[in-house]
Amino acid sequence: MHYVTFVERVARRTGTSDERAGELTRATLETLAERLTGGEVLDLAAQLPKPLWQVLRPHPRTEAADRFGAAEFVARVARRAGCDENAARDAVRAVFTTLRESITSGEFHDVVVQLPRDYRDMVEPALAPATARRA
Repeated sequence: MHYVTFVERVARRTGTSDERAGELTRATLETLAERLTGGEVLDLAAQLPKPLWQVLRPHPRTEAADRFGAAEFVARVARRAGCDENAARDAVRAVFTTLRESITSGEFHDVVVQLPRDYRDMVEPALAPATARRA
């Protein structure tokens, strides 16, 4: 999937402009990069459009994931994007759904299994059959 298409889908799902959707996407992916192991971040980045690679650089000091729950994930996205937590939660759902459409199902599974159960509310909409990646 191309970067513009990715951002347009996030914009449609969040009801925001493409510019704002780009900011929300970057905030979500930056936070996700903190939550995943370094190797998984690299695997995910390899399947995303090139403009998103920079956002997904793993922290060079460690391979380990930063362990935090869904509430902290949303709070970090909200801080990075300059929005309230409700808007951040909606953005996270939109980005996860768009990720699901743009990467292989195996890679999406690899990302999701690194997240604890309290992320279900944000990830499950991406798992719905209507959002499955087109073959």
